[in-house]
Amino acid sequence: MTLDVHELNTFYASPLGEISRRLIGRVLYARWESCAGLSVMGLGYCAPYLDRFRDEAQRTLALAPAEQGALPWPQDGRSATALIVDDMLPLPDGCIDRALVAHALETAEHPSAVMEEVWRVLAPEGRAIIVAPSRRGVWARVDGTPFGHGQPFSRGQLRDLVRDAAFSAVFWGEALYAPPFRRRVFIDWGPAIERVGAAMGLPFAGVHIVEAIKQVYRPVGLRRLAHKGPLRLGSALAPTGGRF
Repeated sequence: MTLDVHELNTFYASPLGEISRRLIGRVLYARWESCAGLSVMGLGYCAPYLDRFRDEAQRTLALAPAEQGALPWPQDGRSATALIVDDMLPLPDGCIDRALVAHALETAEHPSAVMEEVWRVLAPEGRAIIVAPSRRGVWARVDGTPFGHGQPFSRGQLRDLVRDAAFSAVFWGEALYAPPFRRRVFIDWGPAIERVGAAMGLPFAGVHIVEAIKQVYRPVGLRRLAHKGPLRLGSALAPTGGRF
């Protein structure tokens, strides 16, 4: 089930959504400390996280699946938002340096096709960060948050998804160890619970956060085939010594 953009916007405007943005953003910004001079793309619903990069990046794009809908972003200045088909991105090959994928894979009809498109538009050695709900987490079991919609992922499923799209994972992290309760006491204690959960490696975090690098492989198999040696072919017009 695809979430409506207004539901996502309402969630992130709430106290629980704000603490979620902070806890996920802490991991994201630690991986991408600076995007100065780079092209940054958000795929899914990424506006709450893209503001950090807007002023320093060369360009920042927010691409939203058509089923989800889109709201104008940024709030001031020229809009950088576009409605797209998630497995047919309207961008040329190799034009993006950093891609954030959030609130996208869990509701995509073909997640592998989405990741292949992300690979296509990334420059060689470009990096992607994927934020996806964890199958073992409490957040995936609660309908009142965006992370409780769609298909959650196990670590193994995400590993296969990344590998099959010709990415190499360089970082595995998790966030949202605190339960998704809207009471103020849980929200206030969220950062402390997050630190304890991350330090102890507790297994019930709400989301996986994976950073992967686009790999460009040489066609090794074809090169080996070419070096096996020339084929010995006889001339098609050579006489056979027989009669017709």
